[in-house]
Amino acid sequence: MTEQSVLRLSDAYESKSEELDLELRIRFININPGYNEEMVEKSPTLYQYVKFVDIVRKYQQEMSFPEAVEMAIDECIKKGILAEFLRKNRAEVLRVSIFEYDEEEHMRQEREESRQEGFEQMGKLIVKLNQLGRQDDILKVATDAKFREELLEKFHLD
Repeated sequence: MTEQSVLRLSDAYESKSEELDLELRIRFININPGYNEEMVEKSPTLYQYVKFVDIVRKYQQEMSFPEAVEMAIDECIKKGILAEFLRKNRAEVLRVSIFEYDEEEHMRQEREESRQEGFEQMGKLIVKLNQLGRQDDILKVATDAKFREELLEKFHLD
């Protein structure tokens, strides 16, 4: 995982277009332990949220996700981690956490499908270059993203 990345809505489009009428860009900031710690420590609420998630993950190694969230809520309330918020919003935290868990699995599957599509595109491009006797370009497409994109577009493999 990286410290930060930019996600673009257009990356999810099935058919790509050179001209976009609207582009949504989201800056993803990784707040998992070991990442962006200075920023996390500046916000007590964010710091406590990271602790809560870490406790959920600890329990999840031993039990189902919904049970892990329940146990983490109890432990955090006892330790004063987001205690007031968790007491007031326990049911909603459970509901949203379980929804996000399902969403994470969905996103993982989407990333895997995109990865497979990328492998297939690259395979088709390599076959095409080989058929054309352009062996030198095969190595170049593996190392030069701009060149690879140009050829994918040129051969209508995008």
